[in-house]
Amino acid sequence: MDVIRRNTDYAIRAAVNLASSKADGVVTAAEIAEKEAIPYELVCKLLQRLKKKKIVQSIMGAKGGYTLRQKPSEISILKVIEAIQGPVSLNRCLLNVKFCSRKRSCPVSKNLAKLQKTINDYLKSVKLSKLAGIGEKNYD
Repeated sequence: MDVIRRNTDYAIRAAVNLASSKADGVVTAAEIAEKEAIPYELVCKLLQRLKKKKIVQSIMGAKGGYTLRQKPSEISILKVIEAIQGPVSLNRCLLNVKFCSRKRSCPVSKNLAKLQKTINDYLKSVKLSKLAGIGEKNYD
C-alpha cells in the first residue's frame, strides 16, 4: 500500500522544481519533465490538476510556462498531495463515520485517528521551500 502514489510523488517533484526557480521564473512542462525524469504528458496532466487547485498558474505566450501561485513557504506538501490524490487516510473509517458504525466506540479507530493527525500535521508543516532548500530571499 502506497500512502503517496507515484503520480503524487511526481506532482510534488514538479512543485519543488517550480519552487526552486526564481520568483519571476517561468518553467515549462517540458523543462520539468526533462529535469525530473517524468513523462511529458503526465507532467502536463499533473500541472493542470495543480492549476485547478490553485497551486500553480500558467503563463501563456512564447515565454510561457508555469509558476507557483504563492511563495513556496506557504505551500505544504499536504496541499499538493490532496490536489492529486485526495485526503491522506490510513483507513477509510477515519474519513467519515458512515464507513464504520463502530467508529465512536472502536479502540483501533481512536488510535489510528491520533496517528492520522500526526501524519497530517507533519505533511502540513513541510513546505515546498524546505524541500527545495531555499529561503524567502529568493522570493523577495
